Amino acid sequence: MTESDADDLPRGIALAWGVAASPQRGPKREMSVEGIVDAAVELADADGLGAVSMAAVAARLGYTPMSLYRYISAKDDLILLMQESAIGAPPAIEGEGWRERVVAFHDALMRSYLAHTWVIEIPITGVTATPNSAAWMDAGIQVFDGTPLDDDARLSLTLLLTGYAHWNATVIAGMSRRAAASGRDLDEVSHAEDDLLARLVTADAYPSLHRAVAAGVLSSGTDPFRFGLGVIVDGIAAHLDALAAGTYVPPKPPPPPEAPEVLADKRYRESQKKVREAEKLLRAARREERAGLREARERARQREAKERGRA
Repeated sequence: MTESDADDLPRGIALAWGVAASPQRGPKREMSVEGIVDAAVELADADGLGAVSMAAVAARLGYTPMSLYRYISAKDDLILLMQESAIGAPPAIEGEGWRERVVAFHDALMRSYLAHTWVIEIPITGVTATPNSAAWMDAGIQVFDGTPLDDDARLSLTLLLTGYAHWNATVIAGMSRRAAASGRDLDEVSHAEDDLLARLVTADAYPSLHRAVAAGVLSSGTDPFRFGLGVIVDGIAAHLDALAAGTYVPPKPPPPPEAPEVLADKRYRESQKKVREAEKLLRAARREERAGLREARERARQREAKERGRA
């Protein structure tokens, strides 16, 4: 692709693919798109994504913000290029079979996220059409070489693994930030969460969660994401077995979303508001029900105590 072919591409995408027209004015040689992106990545690594602005990057480089705008015309384009730089190209995804390659792909992507944790704070607005993002998707699809899965299924599973790695990295990064801010390690943070939930979650209101917390699931030391990844792998294997046996039944497609003109209808919006109000009242009623149940049990215990005292 050449610069003339990129006339209809968004500026950020064209910059990522290296086909954007060079600025005609402004500093020469002393500044480049790559240098601007590197400076922005350094800022984000040091102080988080919120520290990145065109003015902050310009100050780091010793230029005025207007100098940057000649190269990168919008902050959104800068964030896109930062993401492209930070996530990098995928390593070779190796393994004796698709099972090992699935785990290797997930782990490589998660390491990429955790190397620059601010990347997972960038809102997801769709498929990012940049070279490295395309390379990761290509690697994910190749994971399933040698299987009977078609390209639709391979892309679907690539998206599943990408989302799972993103969520896994999000949790690890969040807990690591909490640990660093409090001066504790990850095990201590997990135990603190366990203690907090044990104080707040009652058997009456949240019976299943209360049972799990009482069993120590948050401080057991096991990795719930590793278990989940194993289930994903087993699920893919079961799907392949069903394909081989000819017993696979495709799931029913979800109902189509309402058309924009329906969602914008005044009467429909009013009905949605009433539903939300009713749900709010229902939640309040359930809270009252739980409180009433606790009070009734307490009164029953008091009556039993009085009766035992008379006896």
